[in-house]
Amino acid sequence: MNISNIGFVGYGEVGKIFSAGLKGQGGVKSASAWDIKFVDEAIGDSEIAYAAAADIASQPSMRALCAQCDLIISAVTASNTFAVAQEAAQYIRPGAIFLDLNSASPGTKQRAASAIDAAGGHYVEAGVMTSVPPYGIKVPMLLGGAMAGELARILQGWGMNATVVSERLGVASAIKMSRSVMIKGLEALVIESYATARQYGVEEHVLPTLQETFPSIDWSRQGAYFFSRVVQHGKRRAEEMREAANTVREAGFEPFMASAIADKQQWVADCAKAGIFDGLPRDARWEDYADRLIEARKRT
Repeated sequence: MNISNIGFVGYGEVGKIFSAGLKGQGGVKSASAWDIKFVDEAIGDSEIAYAAAADIASQPSMRALCAQCDLIISAVTASNTFAVAQEAAQYIRPGAIFLDLNSASPGTKQRAASAIDAAGGHYVEAGVMTSVPPYGIKVPMLLGGAMAGELARILQGWGMNATVVSERLGVASAIKMSRSVMIKGLEALVIESYATARQYGVEEHVLPTLQETFPSIDWSRQGAYFFSRVVQHGKRRAEEMREAANTVREAGFEPFMASAIADKQQWVADCAKAGIFDGLPRDARWEDYADRLIEARKRT
């Protein structure tokens, strides 16, 4: 397998980090990106300028991206996973690899693979097992698919932490989605518990009991991190949890918890969009986030 030109569908947080980290790796001649934001009148120019400053070629369309690339990396929101694969399948070069980083259910990944493989490409799924920052391209990833082994060897040569879990599609995403129920669930629980404790003025009693029960976790620091990540990425997390709910359904269970977690993540995203957290510094305490929620509740 020879890969010299990499393309990214989605030039958000992950696309920017990965493209910067992989550009110039052994054998890589070029890195380019396509994002629907590039044609957005409000932000398109600034996004294209950002790419240019990072020496990433901004492509004008999916067709143009696929024409250039041996490896296409899809890094979009969960709800767009299948639609992006469908569109890429119209233009992908025969033999090109389509690496799907998105947080989607096994069923969604299998449908995406069918579209890519039918067009002559090779689909590989990836389960990204934790937040990309601060790991960058070294973030742990689980790969699945018939070409996962060959691709993993190349990615490892580029310094990536890619491990093959199965040639069968859906295994990597099942691992990722099952984990997401726990991790995004903890985020939702912390936000609900901490904000409620803050409203009642009992947080100085609640957090020490958590510290005693789970002494390896700094619950105050972890709480601040959870609040900040959900405020910043709540919409994306809500979409991921809807795919987690689909994963639970595909397993034959009712996704009571996954659906509720999606609703909580979406609620925080809606609060952020309404400006409730505007002006908070990057190092804000969890109490600062909770106070904003309490103030907003009082105004309604």
